[in-house]
Amino acid sequence: MSVRGVLQIHSAPPALSPHIEWAVAGVFGVPGESPAPLRLHWVDQPAAPGAIRTELAWQGRVGTAGDLASALASWQLLRFEVTEDASQGCDAVRYSCTPGLGLFAATVSANGDIMISENRLRAAITLAASASTPGNGRVHLAASDGEQLGTLRELHGPRHPALGGSLEEELALLLGDAWDAELEPFRHASAGAPVRWLHATG
Repeated sequence: MSVRGVLQIHSAPPALSPHIEWAVAGVFGVPGESPAPLRLHWVDQPAAPGAIRTELAWQGRVGTAGDLASALASWQLLRFEVTEDASQGCDAVRYSCTPGLGLFAATVSANGDIMISENRLRAAITLAASASTPGNGRVHLAASDGEQLGTLRELHGPRHPALGGSLEEELALLLGDAWDAELEPFRHASAGAPVRWLHATG
């Protein structure tokens, strides 16, 4: 089964462009050539003088967006987004990444709204409830809740120090508000950028 999606590199140092092209080509199985297996059309990024941007519309197998996000997230100087359309039995997804915030992943509805699962909402409520209450500032948790909270903090705390804040802060993290705020100026600057199509070979 084949799906479509879009890769937007909102800002990258020019020196990284050939490395990004190799990484993207590797995800799509483009045969290696010299000097690079894939050429993207790079243009200046007005929102970050000295940086460049590109956009690639792609068609490939289900899960390609996650592979692209994983391949690019290791370069901490990139701002990018990858989307993958819904397919039979699979929801649409969006990945956003910035140097300061790291990688954000979300399931997306047909109209572009982020959908948050019941388990993620329950985790947000648990973390928010553990942060503070009127009086002594802490709530008592059952042993199993305490273990769950410790696991949640261990998994997510180092990446997102705000976890354990108010419910509003927890929900803002689940919605990717910080990523949207940082990427919005780069999205506007990229409006009208040339788009290249790429079809996976395998």
